[in-house]
Amino acid sequence: MDINLFDFYLPEELIAQKPADKRDHSKLLAINKINHTYEDRNFFDILEYLRPGDVLVRNNTKVIPARLLGVKEVTGAKCELLLLHRVKGDVWECLCKPAKSLKAGAVVNFGDGKLFAKCIEEKEEGLRLFEFSYDGIFLEVLDSLGKMPLPPYIREQLCGNDRYQTVYAKHEGSAAAPTAGFHFTPELFKAIEDKGITIVDVTLHIGLGTFRPVKVEDTKDHVMHSEVYEVSKEAADTLNKAKKESRRIVAIGTTSVRTLEANYSKYNEFKETKEATNIFIEPGYQFKAVDTIITNFHLPKSTLIMLVSAFAGREFTLEFYKHAVESKYRFFSFGDSMIIYGK
Repeated sequence: MDINLFDFYLPEELIAQKPADKRDHSKLLAINKINHTYEDRNFFDILEYLRPGDVLVRNNTKVIPARLLGVKEVTGAKCELLLLHRVKGDVWECLCKPAKSLKAGAVVNFGDGKLFAKCIEEKEEGLRLFEFSYDGIFLEVLDSLGKMPLPPYIREQLCGNDRYQTVYAKHEGSAAAPTAGFHFTPELFKAIEDKGITIVDVTLHIGLGTFRPVKVEDTKDHVMHSEVYEVSKEAADTLNKAKKESRRIVAIGTTSVRTLEANYSKYNEFKETKEATNIFIEPGYQFKAVDTIITNFHLPKSTLIMLVSAFAGREFTLEFYKHAVESKYRFFSFGDSMIIYGK
């Protein structure tokens, strides 16, 4: 499909620069994809759209301070690395700039010698493999030197890194947050469980695949970057039981959607596994795992609005996005939310 079919007008002032003062006080657009209706609500009203027996699935990945600023040994030139995922041991795949000057063999110094990275392999589109050397525990060194990898459209500094994490973040490894989960609070999760809704955790460490821009004109030419996901036996058993009993599976965020759809599409059931996926969901895709989606408002011409369009229909998606713009909903990572349901 032509990516221009997923374009829409978005005033820059609607791009949220900071999170809502209270997580669950963002706005919520409740969308019925069957009746093609939608209504303006607040996120704390989400309980009205969840039913006893539902299974609510969340991605419990935790963002690491993956942005490193350093200098090249010998030349002293400034450079930047974004850690995408651990390949093995101390070897990480990184997005770097300026990529042209970081060739195999180049060494980057971070924190006046507290951390070094040697480029051991050059890959396409600014990607490199770096092997890190340091004293102590890597994640502790990263905590002291790294910065939170906020998206480039966020220009304001956060008052605390915890607002770029979900309250249920657990397993470290992401280069970006599963932002649809920002709206949930511990109190809201308790109310959800009290209503008879089961909460299940899966893990997908977010890397380049989720936020890489589409640079081709035809979606068939776009290749998703691979990301690692994990489904536990307990999660798989709970999801299979819900599917057998025709209970709804509600996914928080597009990363949860991609995890569930990748897993179910491959095995024709939910299965315990830890593996990579590069699933790309666009209109024409038949959903097999997910019945309801909770997500934020996404970039024009992005893989994320394509996923939403696959679920709700492209023309209807552009209709409620237009309503969101006219109603001054806040967009992207720190913006407002939507729930799309039908079943």
